[in-house]
Amino acid sequence: MSESSGQRIKSELEETQGRDLLAGRVYTNLNQLVECGYVEKGSKNGRTNEYSLTDAGREALRDRRYWERRYVSGTN
Repeated sequence: MSESSGQRIKSELEETQGRDLLAGRVYTNLNQLVECGYVEKGSKNGRTNEYSLTDAGREALRDRRYWERRYVSGTN
């Protein structure tokens, strides 16, 4: 996954969820993902934070997708 700014992540989440999100909540969640080791946080220009998925984050997503295929797929 390439690096994305917090604002870009927020915008994409809003688009996919079809609703506005509070910036403070998005950044709180991003910081929690950083603390858990799923996301790395860096600075682009001293002002803009950029976030990228770690190997642990990719593994967690693979595990989640496996779980969804096993337990959620085909249920409506």
